[in-house]
Amino acid sequence: MRAFVSTGRGYWVVCWLGAAGLALGGCDRNDTPPPPEATTASSASAADTERIVGPLSPEDAAALATMNDRLREYIDLHRDVEGTLPKLPDEATPEQIDRNQRELERKMREARALAQPGDLFTAEARPVIVRLLAQVFAGPEGKSLKAAVMDENPTDLASYKLVVNARYPDTVPVTTVPLDVLQALPKLSEDLEYRFIGDALILLDVHAHIIADYIEHALPK
Repeated sequence: MRAFVSTGRGYWVVCWLGAAGLALGGCDRNDTPPPPEATTASSASAADTERIVGPLSPEDAAALATMNDRLREYIDLHRDVEGTLPKLPDEATPEQIDRNQRELERKMREARALAQPGDLFTAEARPVIVRLLAQVFAGPEGKSLKAAVMDENPTDLASYKLVVNARYPDTVPVTTVPLDVLQALPKLSEDLEYRFIGDALILLDVHAHIIADYIEHALPK
């Protein structure tokens, strides 16, 4: 069975090796170890490779692996593009930081000019992610988790249309994503974050401040 961990420059597929531990890299397809038991500890103490909703099936792991590959490609592109920007001084002014960030935004949009919804949240991974979220929010802490998400999440977004590569709207607060929710999703590098806008789950490019991809109606009603 596979899960995902960040390595700083990208992502690794992690193979479960039962009681022996974990191995990074490719999985031996001839090995069929039993899946790990569902995590019973709180999300705060659970290992990154364990999920509070229980172990993934081989089919779900394979579906999320398609997203994992796209995330790795995105992070490589992001860091290549970011490397072309002039280095900010140690004591950069807010104006310099803003100009640098907007230049990265422009260059990332240019580099992904043909990007479409589903390029990162792949067609295979989307239903798995929606189901994982549904399981988390249906749990005993579901109401409080949703309340935390919706606390600063605007519900009236009729005038705002989600678009890949669009700037994250400056007037929309960056919503809290509880640890329990993050625990159920593939782990990201520091360059990307999960956020909610309305009931949509987005991948936010933190440095470029753009929406790298999104899934509409991902937050259960």
